[in-house]
Amino acid sequence: MKVLLTGSTGYIGRRMLPVLVDAGHKVVCAVRDKRRFDWDDFGTDFLEHVEVIECDLLDPEELDRLPKDIDAAYYFIHSMGTSYQGFSDMEQNTARNFVSYLDTTEAKQVVYLGGIANDKDLSKHLRSRLKVEEVLAEGKTPLTVLRAAIIIGSGSASFEIIRDLTEKLPVMVAPRWLNTRCQPIGIRNVMDYLLGVLGLEESYNRTFDIGGTDILTYKEMLLGYASVRNLNRFIITLPVLSPSLSSRWLYFVTSTTYSLARSLVDSMSNEVVCKNDDIVKLISVERYSYKESLELAFSRINQKDVVSSWTDAVQADSIDLNFMSRIKVPDYGCFHDLRTFEFDREVQEVRENIWAIGGERGWYYGNWMWKIRGYLDKLVGGIGLRRGRRSPNHIKPGDSLDFWRVLVADEKNKRLLLFAEMKLPGEAWLEFCIQPSGEKHKLVQRATFRPLGIWGRLYWYLVLPLHALIFPGMARGIIHYKEKGPKQQHKHAPTS
Repeated sequence: MKVLLTGSTGYIGRRMLPVLVDAGHKVVCAVRDKRRFDWDDFGTDFLEHVEVIECDLLDPEELDRLPKDIDAAYYFIHSMGTSYQGFSDMEQNTARNFVSYLDTTEAKQVVYLGGIANDKDLSKHLRSRLKVEEVLAEGKTPLTVLRAAIIIGSGSASFEIIRDLTEKLPVMVAPRWLNTRCQPIGIRNVMDYLLGVLGLEESYNRTFDIGGTDILTYKEMLLGYASVRNLNRFIITLPVLSPSLSSRWLYFVTSTTYSLARSLVDSMSNEVVCKNDDIVKLISVERYSYKESLELAFSRINQKDVVSSWTDAVQADSIDLNFMSRIKVPDYGCFHDLRTFEFDREVQEVRENIWAIGGERGWYYGNWMWKIRGYLDKLVGGIGLRRGRRSPNHIKPGDSLDFWRVLVADEKNKRLLLFAEMKLPGEAWLEFCIQPSGEKHKLVQRATFRPLGIWGRLYWYLVLPLHALIFPGMARGIIHYKEKGPKQQHKHAPTS
């Protein structure tokens, strides 16, 4: 089959692509920016089955670039992280544009992954997902809807929030929504169902709830995670925390953005338990329990092989959606901090240190100062350092890296370019490059800041003393750091 895959650089889409290719399908990936599509490490045999087309689904004219001879489509577009106030309208407009395009094609099916919506008084997030279903159903193409509660998998937003809360807080004073029931599902089962309904006529124009084998409260899920990790945790629920306070609490404790935290908190007041389980009669899969899904997620994390992360999705309230256009670092009207150090160490070892920067490895010098900067960023509504990185040693354009976004990760030319997502009175880039220097090599490290008005200039001069400490130490650390123990290199796998 020829299948159109939207959202192929997002959490679900990135995992779905190799599943579809392995099943023998030709896949057309609709992406906003081709530069974020990075599957070269899978080889030419894989890429022969993949076509990448750049278009913005918010622009009806750009959808004309997509082929008409598709057999089916997956719709994995959502705008929940864009703005708490504006994501619903954006989701509906995008869905209408997509329906108009589908009506001109030969597609026999469109598959949509939404949220379980069995309560009468739904949260804004779940209402928006339901409205997208209704818009997609207006088209002539038969619609198959899979509704899921929270998805448990390495890199999923739900998993990472549970992980943050349980790992960091021995005692939790939490809102009453922790007593709401939920039926979590492992990412592997989500993939099973998404592939299973493709071309299955019995699933056309039908809606299915999908879930794992357990029905748990959010409190039981946190304690269940603690049990798997052999942690003793105590949770006290209070009825007095408003949604706004709960969202801010979640925002400061975990790696999520405030807009995403607010949407999740609102949704946690709704019970998300499967009522329509007809999917199990159509598709026979091994359903995993909550504990099994956690263990599968940790198997990927321990192998340092997290395929996709919720942070792959760009949050428009923290960075321009066209951030890849920042690849050309400006010179005019900018401040620069340039550090150059020669070295005679193996070039590949230094390159690997550059590629491992941030996350658990840290920034090679003054990590406590980087942490303070992350806390300050959180206080002013930024993303802070808690996002970490998807993989400790693999990096690709578009990845989030603490409070940076990767623009260029060019192994051949040994160049890494980062663009700042922290709150700043201006724009900032951080670049690392290894170049020949006579019989040796040199590390070139350049920080560039383009100030916005007088406050931007004042900011630069205020942080100059910190730069004088951090930047030389970071460059030397990159050159001299030696990792303890054997390194693991793994190829990406499509699930868990």
